[in-house]
Amino acid sequence: MKKVELTAEVKGMRLDKFLAEKLTELSRSTIQQLIREGFILVEGALTKPGYKLKGGERISVTVPPPPPLEPEPFPIPLDVVYEDQWLIVINKPANLVVHPAPGHHSDTLVNAILARWPELRGLEDRTRLGIVHRLDKDTSGLIVVAKDERTKVELQRQFKERGVRKVYLALVKGELKPARGKIEAPIGRDPRHRKKMAVVAGGREAITEYKVLEYLPGYTYVEVYPLTGRTHQIRVHFSHKGHPIAGDKVYGRGPRIPGLTRPFLHAYSLTFKHPVSGEEVTFRAPLPPELERVLEDLRQGWI
Repeated sequence: MKKVELTAEVKGMRLDKFLAEKLTELSRSTIQQLIREGFILVEGALTKPGYKLKGGERISVTVPPPPPLEPEPFPIPLDVVYEDQWLIVINKPANLVVHPAPGHHSDTLVNAILARWPELRGLEDRTRLGIVHRLDKDTSGLIVVAKDERTKVELQRQFKERGVRKVYLALVKGELKPARGKIEAPIGRDPRHRKKMAVVAGGREAITEYKVLEYLPGYTYVEVYPLTGRTHQIRVHFSHKGHPIAGDKVYGRGPRIPGLTRPFLHAYSLTFKHPVSGEEVTFRAPLPPELERVLEDLRQGWI
């Protein structure tokens, strides 16, 4: 862990530009990422890459060590829904990062998989260890892991060609109408907030279908079927529609639900053809207890 203390020598320059000129061993994009993740403070406070220096500020820079070239095993309890000699289906809890990244070098799903299945280190992509799709850190639910290269390639093909049926459970704010619908809106990087995604002209095609399961006081409980797999797709689409996911601090607005500390979004079901047998298989993971409690509190009028 490297720590650097600097004093702003100029006035009116962007913070990230100033640091890129001072810390030449770091790229500007790396500096921006460190600012967003809280490793760079101005007068002891969090700020943004575009902060305009006033001159004379104390700037504290902490550069975390880079993640190891190869992940190391780290035992974390895993809820294994299914396993055979070709693949594994895991019910990932919320707050578990999937891949190593700055700030998360050893406490990720990849590290846990390596601890339980060390033989997967032999796969070509040693940083992903057979994981063929994504789940956000704060999203719980099913994720598939291939045990060999042939299985990985076949599963990746099915995901790419939309041969995998994904079903999510979500709680959105407000009364969502109609009760069945499709959201078609292109998604790309938010031009105003580079860490966020947004519906933007010229973005990548994104399609989300949904069905209302239950109307609750101030909220709607829905089943969601993403037909494409864009980053933050479900969260962005429902926010764009005016019904953000409950508990989503990035794309949501308004009052919070007591006890809900993450987005109410759960990868409930996956259906695909088994890469070896060709048989269609479906796996499900029940809604986590903390999300079930939120639904029950709404039904009882306690929220």
